[in-house]
Amino acid sequence: MAQATRATRTLDEAGIAYTLVAYAFDASVESKGRAAAEAIGAEPEQVFKTLMVIAEGKPACVVAPSSGEVSMKKIAAALGAKSASMMKPADAERLTGYKVGGISPLGQMRHVPTLIDETAILFDAIFLNGGQRGLQLRVTAEDLARILDARLVDVAA
Repeated sequence: MAQATRATRTLDEAGIAYTLVAYAFDASVESKGRAAAEAIGAEPEQVFKTLMVIAEGKPACVVAPSSGEVSMKKIAAALGAKSASMMKPADAERLTGYKVGGISPLGQMRHVPTLIDETAILFDAIFLNGGQRGLQLRVTAEDLARILDARLVDVAA
């Protein structure tokens, strides 16, 4: 498994400290985030998923705990839109340059508005996808928000 991805290069270029954790990715499991948490020995609330959404025709990225659901109403409101919906997987892959199951908010092909669930600040660091299936990054929420120019908001359902 390659350890350098666009996500890790983005962090390296910004001088942000992170830790890489590789694990055996299983595409057949229903909750990939929970499976990742179990595989790396982290709490599910500390492992965050990357969701690509469309809000009134405009793409955005949402980083939220893998242990819960998100509220499209809260996401839309945070983005100043009337509604939001999940992006189709093929569109998410084309926009980010990553495969579903390996989408990172870092190093995407196109910069889009990004929201991070506010619970991220409850942890010393969070885990999120490192840009390929079976690769997690451990990074602080503050560093992640700063490099992504993201806002910390409540997106939980």
